[in-house]
Amino acid sequence: MTAMMWSRESRMSSAEIPIADVERFGDIERKHRLVTEFLESHAYEGLLLCKPSNFAWFTSGGDSSRAGSSERTAAVFITPEARVVAAGSIDAAQLFEQQLAGLGFQLKERPWHEPRNLLLEDLSRGRRVAGDLPAPRIQDVSVHLTGMRIPLTALECERLRKVGALVAHAVEATARHVSPGMTESEVAGELSHRLIKHEAVPERLQVFADGRAGKYPHWTYGEHPVEQWCTIAAVARKWGLCAAASRTIAFGRPSQEVVDAHHCASLVQASGMFFSQPEWELAEVWNRAQRIYEKYGYPHEWQHAEQAEIIGYETCEVPVVPRSEFRLAPRMALHWHPSVGPAFVGDTVLVGDDGHETLTPMENWPRLQLELKGQTLTRPAILRRE
Repeated sequence: MTAMMWSRESRMSSAEIPIADVERFGDIERKHRLVTEFLESHAYEGLLLCKPSNFAWFTSGGDSSRAGSSERTAAVFITPEARVVAAGSIDAAQLFEQQLAGLGFQLKERPWHEPRNLLLEDLSRGRRVAGDLPAPRIQDVSVHLTGMRIPLTALECERLRKVGALVAHAVEATARHVSPGMTESEVAGELSHRLIKHEAVPERLQVFADGRAGKYPHWTYGEHPVEQWCTIAAVARKWGLCAAASRTIAFGRPSQEVVDAHHCASLVQASGMFFSQPEWELAEVWNRAQRIYEKYGYPHEWQHAEQAEIIGYETCEVPVVPRSEFRLAPRMALHWHPSVGPAFVGDTVLVGDDGHETLTPMENWPRLQLELKGQTLTRPAILRRE
């Protein structure tokens, strides 16, 4: 085992390990203090983070997955005095030099042919350690970690604005280029291309041809051709942060059933977004959105699919469900994606000090003007393609 050692007490010059990103370094330092407070208050000696979402959170955007897959290449072990990245010899150089150089991490690597758990056991041996995955002699503290990941930091909010705009642009650009007869898979392929070329990893892609969402809310895509209309949805990740958006197109005039369902889903979404305010319990927000379903004659529609969740380093940090006592705070992001029959809408918002901010803005897209509590809210309409 080899190690490149660094601790918070070390005094290395910028010529030895220059700080490549001062803002990111400061973000990591803040999170290190947060973890230290947690360790000391719960009498733990170290925290072992293995999940890529937690690795990305603590390293302020580092990627420990292999090519965006679920395969993990590294873990980070944190004590009050140091932060250590544990990785195999094949991945260590790329990870440390390309992603973590100058950010105050030690590197411990193992030969690629040795089991990963040997290095992790070596780091935690003889210590009272917490972690994010069930393991022998390690206490799973995933619930506490969710509370650390949200609310987002100022840097994370700025990044999420960029991710949200990127996702919305990719979805809308893809939608404007769909033609009748294209398969759902072909549409998903074009969407994936637009995301990947901007270094955003597709986390979930859905293409609902001709109302398939009404039957299969978790449908992804298949060989079915798009004939009359479709909804395109994406959740993508960059810097570890996720944002999501969806848009609907129709070839010619959509049926009144589709128009009405889309309008109601948009009203539910607008209500949820509008009431995503600081200090509101999720149950309160839920009740406002549910009233729209009842008012427009769809009282049981919400039972057919999830409506929303707090989104961040996980696609679902906290679900929005009835009777949830979780309380919103500024700098929390929510993905609102209600559905009504065949219609599915989705966008990401950020809770502000006195309202919400849409993170997945429309570009060249038709708009719906909706009235809510004396205010006009603008939501994506159905794009008609002749």
